[in-house]
Amino acid sequence: MLHPHLLRKKFSQAFATNADEARIFFSPGRVCLIGEHVDYNGGMVLPAALSLGIYGVFRQTDSHVLRMKSCQQKNEVTLRLDEEISFSEKTGWGNYPAGVLKYLKQKGFQPRGGELLFDSNLPMGAGLSSSAAIEMLTALIFSSNNDNKRLGKLELARLCKTAENEFVGVRCGIMDQCAIAMGEKNHALLLDCSTLKHELVPAALGDNCIIIFNTGIKRELTKGFFNQRVSECEEALKSIRKHKPLKHLADADEQDVKELVANPIAKKRALHVVQENQRVKLAAEALKTGDINQFGLLLFQSHASLKRQYEVTGAELDTIEEAAQNHPACIGAKMSGAGFGGCAFALVKKDAAEDFVRYVLNFYFEKTHCEASYCYAEIDDGVRRIA
Repeated sequence: MLHPHLLRKKFSQAFATNADEARIFFSPGRVCLIGEHVDYNGGMVLPAALSLGIYGVFRQTDSHVLRMKSCQQKNEVTLRLDEEISFSEKTGWGNYPAGVLKYLKQKGFQPRGGELLFDSNLPMGAGLSSSAAIEMLTALIFSSNNDNKRLGKLELARLCKTAENEFVGVRCGIMDQCAIAMGEKNHALLLDCSTLKHELVPAALGDNCIIIFNTGIKRELTKGFFNQRVSECEEALKSIRKHKPLKHLADADEQDVKELVANPIAKKRALHVVQENQRVKLAAEALKTGDINQFGLLLFQSHASLKRQYEVTGAELDTIEEAAQNHPACIGAKMSGAGFGGCAFALVKKDAAEDFVRYVLNFYFEKTHCEASYCYAEIDDGVRRIA
């Protein structure tokens, strides 16, 4: 956790102004424990908010101008909040908060200008949902800053999903935003993405810890592969609907997919979705009963499906997972996020964690000739004001 005093100091340096009246907010990243690529197919997912995330230091002014800076980015983003907000390639990272502000205005909010500094200990573009974190952070700051309107966290999650779908152009589901909005310390969020019914599941990891490995390979979801997977799933659902009136692909069963989907690529994608949907339910039960070994086995199975059927892992993530599975202290491991780079995480016995990290980093370097980084993370509370 970054200290508020340090954040205020950075704010003062960035904007050459006093930070005494600035408010500080925190938005966590998330790890999808299991359920990758099921959310936009209407199924069940099991994410959790992390102790790593993005901080926002905001000082309100009477101006309609919002100046945004990030400690991790070079360019300053300036928005006029009394004018129409539009997407621009030149805005870069600023399009994520800009999209949220556009849709807050459409909801009747009147966001006020000021200075906003973002700082982060969350790897950007690494599969821990930095995009949803900055969206939810912006939504909380500027909805809290309104005298007349209030939205609940689930409503804010919906708004942020709309902003990413329609403003940024990524056809994501709502898992990331919900996990960041409603996460609680030491709990996973069992979420039905078709109804948004949700349940907090105790995630008592006992003598185990979560270690996140960053491959160092960044990917941009708008480059095409993510939307391609969405289209492939839509093709599978269209084939099944010729015979069965299903609302979502996750409502199908394996027999439906094997018998009714002719396209071999679409069939593989759909098989991952329906099998992963079942794994999520089994994983939630394993956590509820404290069967951590069964939970870990399901993590390994999930990664194998993402590798062979959904084909979104890539050599780097597979190498991390292979190394983890080789080590006796590892309970389970898998990629996290959309794939093709980013992060994987492992559930590891605490007393062997240091040896495990050394082994994985060495294994990864020998196989890829690249260096991975790592960090320990805890399951923490969702987006909130901290000072």
